[in-house]
Amino acid sequence: MSIEAIENLSFLALGDSYTIGEGVHIQDSFPYQTADILRNKNIHLNSPIIVAKTGWTTSELFTTIESRNLNNEYDIVTLLIGVNNQYRGKPIQEFTDEYEMLLQKAISLAGNKRSHVLALSIPDWSVTPFAEGRDKKKIADEINGFNTIVESISSSSKVPFIDITTEYRARSVDLSFIAQDKLHPSGKEYQAWSEKIAEAIAISYTK
Repeated sequence: MSIEAIENLSFLALGDSYTIGEGVHIQDSFPYQTADILRNKNIHLNSPIIVAKTGWTTSELFTTIESRNLNNEYDIVTLLIGVNNQYRGKPIQEFTDEYEMLLQKAISLAGNKRSHVLALSIPDWSVTPFAEGRDKKKIADEINGFNTIVESISSSSKVPFIDITTEYRARSVDLSFIAQDKLHPSGKEYQAWSEKIAEAIAISYTK
């Protein structure tokens, strides 16, 4: 059964290289693919506003958000951050404190509508060719630790948590899911993420 069209929703995507779609065309990034999928569900998003940069940690994202004049009434806000904290060996307590601040900021930017904020798990780069010669188990274990924190904070904040890591690990044996830089996801992988994100958004707007 079709639903009445929902028009002109604003979409703010906060994060790092995984949000901007490093290694693929911007239209293949998950914010843009999510918008495309939702149009077919009669939910029409404006062009995504992306506040993200390759290499950003939680601290750099938070500093940038604070310096930007962002509207406090975005209809949808996604948060995907933390891989660079792990990559740079940042303390996990630092990540915990800063992620908590970021998620509370995301909730504020969504007009305090917690169901309109989506916290995404951190992808595990140990499964990519880029990790060859590195301690893959250590990387995976650390990513698991960071994701436990993401899930715990989002749960206590009553924000939907979306696990994109488990299936990414399983699909990574097929290199068509990895971008040509051998580190980031391909558009095909971002499509899989987008389907999960779009489903969660559709639920929050049609229930």
